[in-house]
Amino acid sequence: MINVNENYLKLQAGYLFPEIGRRVRAFAAANPDAAIIKLGIGDVTEPLAPAVIEAMHNAVDEMSRAESFRGYDGDGVGYEFLRNAIVENDFRSRGVDLDISEVFASDGAKCDTGNFQEIFALGNIVAVTDPVYPVYVDTNVMAGRTGVGVGSGGYEGIVYMPCTAENGFVPDLPDQDVDMIYLCFPNNPTGAVATKEQLKKWVDYARRRKAIILFDAAYEAFISDADLPHSIYEIEGAKEVAVEFRSFSKTAGFTGVRFGYTVVPKELKAYNADGSVADVNALWNRRQCTKFNGVSYITQVGAAAVYSADGKRQIQQTIDLYMSNAAAMRNSLEKLGYTVYGGINAPYIWLRTPDGVDSWKFFDLLLEKANVVGTPGAGFGAAGEGYFRLSAFNDPKKVAEAMDRLAKI
Repeated sequence: MINVNENYLKLQAGYLFPEIGRRVRAFAAANPDAAIIKLGIGDVTEPLAPAVIEAMHNAVDEMSRAESFRGYDGDGVGYEFLRNAIVENDFRSRGVDLDISEVFASDGAKCDTGNFQEIFALGNIVAVTDPVYPVYVDTNVMAGRTGVGVGSGGYEGIVYMPCTAENGFVPDLPDQDVDMIYLCFPNNPTGAVATKEQLKKWVDYARRRKAIILFDAAYEAFISDADLPHSIYEIEGAKEVAVEFRSFSKTAGFTGVRFGYTVVPKELKAYNADGSVADVNALWNRRQCTKFNGVSYITQVGAAAVYSADGKRQIQQTIDLYMSNAAAMRNSLEKLGYTVYGGINAPYIWLRTPDGVDSWKFFDLLLEKANVVGTPGAGFGAAGEGYFRLSAFNDPKKVAEAMDRLAKI
């Protein structure tokens, strides 16, 4: 008799974004004339940069000729030409010294943030921010690192660190020892950012505790404040305690192409049950070699073009467009009387629902009355209730139309 992994049965609801999609499809089927504007899931709308398209076309041509055809990507961690470009442009340009052997190409940060927990023991205590990107929690539930679900939408065995308006949506250090700490800045969903001083507290904590920080920097390209760190490795000692995840999905529009990478420094160590040291870089390399065959050559060539002069200029134009959307949304919502956070160094608006309206009820209200889709805060955790996320990823005309519709309800 085949048995299931009963940890999956602990999951309290369907994954947030498919549930949003289900509700939107049902509404659209019942209201075929509704012109729905989607500001919910963080998918992008602008096309790939011309420099990326040109590079990928050339790569396709290479794949059509026997003498330049590429098969498997060697050990599956990424071609050297791309990892060299990543190290030079994303890290050395900010004073961070990395070796390309510390960079692992992948098909996206979502996969890596979900999979990285596999190399750690189930007895580790996990800490997450609340609200939180659901992948961090659900994958630990699936692995068996948590207890059963509780009424608030959380799980026994996870330490939830509230992110509130009072603490600027940057969590305080936990009042108990934890081993695996998930941090995301600029933050999804709140749009909050962390200063070097705030991140240093976490790095110092992790060094004292011999804990690991799983740092999601998927939105770092949207930071415009020169004083804010783009990488946790800008903090002294972080390479001893932190893994960093990067994504091209929002930065370069690769949501439909799929590319990201993870940085695992050689200095980063974990510990065996007997207290001896284990090399996290080697463990992740072993995991990837077993379970992942690498990113396609065509995709990697396109990703490398992101770092070309034309690629940088074109992609910055798209980032500026999205951040202009965010600024316009903030301005409109504040004029309508909403309390608004985020949208300055991040592409997400985090707003209080009016009069304490339940966030899913607010979702239904916006969908039904304005035909606008957002994301209910409760989908990100208990502390997200009473809030609502709007994404700046859309055409500026549609964003303006969405704000006009909100003004009428």
